[in-house]
Amino acid sequence: MKETLERELKLSADRAFRLPKLPGQPLESRIFTSTYYDTADFRLVRYGVTLRRRVERGRGLWQLKLPRGPARLELELRGGPSRPPEALRDLLLAHTRGRDLVPIAKLRSRRAGVRVRDVEGPLADVVVDSVAVLEGRRVARRLHEVEVELTGGDEKALRRIERALRAAGAADGDGRPKLFQALGLEPPPSPGPVSPAAFPVDHLKAMLQGQVAALLAHDPGTRHGTDPEELHQMRVANRRLRALLRAARPMLDPEWVAALRTELGWLGSVLGPVRDLDVLVAHLRSEAASLDAPERRAFERLLGRLAAERAEARATMLEALRSERYLRLLDGLEDAVREPRVVTPDISLHDLAAGEFKKLRRAVRALGDEPSDEELHAVRIRGKRARYAAELAEATAGKPASRFIRRAKAFQDLLGEHQDAVVAEERIRQLVSRVRGLRTAFAAGRLVERQRARWQAARAAFAETWERLEQRGRRAWT
Repeated sequence: MKETLERELKLSADRAFRLPKLPGQPLESRIFTSTYYDTADFRLVRYGVTLRRRVERGRGLWQLKLPRGPARLELELRGGPSRPPEALRDLLLAHTRGRDLVPIAKLRSRRAGVRVRDVEGPLADVVVDSVAVLEGRRVARRLHEVEVELTGGDEKALRRIERALRAAGAADGDGRPKLFQALGLEPPPSPGPVSPAAFPVDHLKAMLQGQVAALLAHDPGTRHGTDPEELHQMRVANRRLRALLRAARPMLDPEWVAALRTELGWLGSVLGPVRDLDVLVAHLRSEAASLDAPERRAFERLLGRLAAERAEARATMLEALRSERYLRLLDGLEDAVREPRVVTPDISLHDLAAGEFKKLRRAVRALGDEPSDEELHAVRIRGKRARYAAELAEATAGKPASRFIRRAKAFQDLLGEHQDAVVAEERIRQLVSRVRGLRTAFAAGRLVERQRARWQAARAAFAETWERLEQRGRRAWT
């Protein structure tokens, strides 16, 4: 499966538009037909996902485009015209929930353009597309568009090219992808900020909506598995959802929220092992890079064991993501966004956040002079809960809450660093106990020393980090 990260700009143009003189060489003119697929209720369109089969010169290619921040990830796979390849259908399961993918539009494009270069190499492909929207053999409407796709340049190059195109007559684009224009669809409206005066449930719904959208956005990338950040962001969204529902428990139906949080906990239990191993392997590989070559080769044997463990954990995760249980959870989350089961609507979000902060203060004060690793980890969890409750109340509490959230993140990151170091040391000791060899043992010993220094540094910074957070908490919540 070919993979490309696209960063592009689209402008509108009329039929008379001609590209200005740009440094580079002309691209070969092309004619291709694209058949777009979606569910009958446009679930892919709703989430900014594009699936199409492009035919050019008698050869077909399936293309899947997934949102990736300001860019899009394009995956390409060969396959017949009867239905989308199974590998692509699997990546889209969270969006389709098993619904059939059917043709929804057919576009024929004529493309001409230039590959813009400078002395260091290609910068961007600039093309003019003349598009016919087909209904059977009839042309229902025509579209004209100028597209700039970066191939080696940066944002500055993109802006220079844009200025040249606008000077030649190009204008702001329609703002919608070709498929939206072809079908006469409007993009789903982006949720705006919730008014501080809104009801507490409206703040909760907005927060839940953002995290459910993030969970779905990062699900295909998690399944694809080439970018560990996708799994990380999916796990973060899952954790935030669970924490938000916990913080809002006083306003919600107890049985309903408990059932939903249980299922989110299950999802976390299948995402967590893979993510934890990603973090561990990346850190140990980075640390091992500074070892001497013989020690580094010896330590690779231990990393190989972790890689095998990760492969097994990933297989378990993918099985869970294909399960009916997971699809039911997604349905439940979308229901929760639309209509959370509220039983106490007039609760104070400020009081909820203040309550979580008080619990955190009590937990920190209960720590002895030399808290155990388990006690610090428990305080870290308390810190997360206080942070997420503050995020729920941020719109109503204002800047004091925002400042508290920033300090809470620093507190959480510090204790996360401590926990990662503790786990890394423990795992190194476990792994080295199962292999023989002096070099392996020596390399492992050196890395254990580094993990110990790492968690000791986190402990040394704990008091000051907590003091800053406590000050912000008192100003925000008391």
